[in-house]
Amino acid sequence: MTLATPILHTARLRLRPFTDADADLLFTLHSSTSVMRYWDSPPWNEQARAERFINMCRKMADEGTGARVAIDRVSDGAFVGWCGLTRWNPDHRSASLGYVLDEAMWGHGYATEAAHALLRWAFDTLDLNRVQAETDTRNVASARVLEKIGFIREGTLREDCVVNGEVSDSWVFGLIRREWRPSAVPVRAREERR
Repeated sequence: MTLATPILHTARLRLRPFTDADADLLFTLHSSTSVMRYWDSPPWNEQARAERFINMCRKMADEGTGARVAIDRVSDGAFVGWCGLTRWNPDHRSASLGYVLDEAMWGHGYATEAAHALLRWAFDTLDLNRVQAETDTRNVASARVLEKIGFIREGTLREDCVVNGEVSDSWVFGLIRREWRPSAVPVRAREERR
C-alpha cells in the first residue's frame, strides 16, 4: 500500500515531498556537526548520502511505511529542514516522529509548527493512536518542541546510542490520540501522488 506524501501549509511554512533538487541542501544540513550533534549517526561526509535519503523517502511512501517532508519558509522559500513520520504500523496505529532543522532556523518555532502540521495530517489521515519520538537527553530544545505539541516524556533509554565514540541516553516521548489537542493554527493539506 502506498502512502501519498502530503503537501501541507501553515502560516509560515510549506511542507512538501523531497525532489532531486534538494540533495545539496540535505547534504549541507546533515554534514553539519552542530546540527547532527545529538543525532544517532555521525554527520554525512559524502554527497551520495543525500541522494540515498531522497530515494529512501520515496521508498517509504511507495511501501506505505511513512512520510518525510522538506520544510520551506513561505516568506522567501528558504529550506528550513525536514520532518517525518516513520515506522507507520497500521495494525498498531502507531508511528515515530523525527525532524532536523538547519541551525540558522533554530529558535523561531519552526520545528514546533512543522511537527504540529505533520501530526495533524497523520492523526486525520492515518488513524493513528500513538506517536513516539526520541531525543538525546542533552537536547533540551528538542524535548521542549515535543512537549509544546503535547508529547509526554515516558522514560529514559540508558546508553542507547554511541556516536563517534560518545555514549548517550535518550528520552522516549509518547503522544496518544486522546491527548492530542490540535491548535487553532490553520493548516491546509492536500495529498500529492508522484
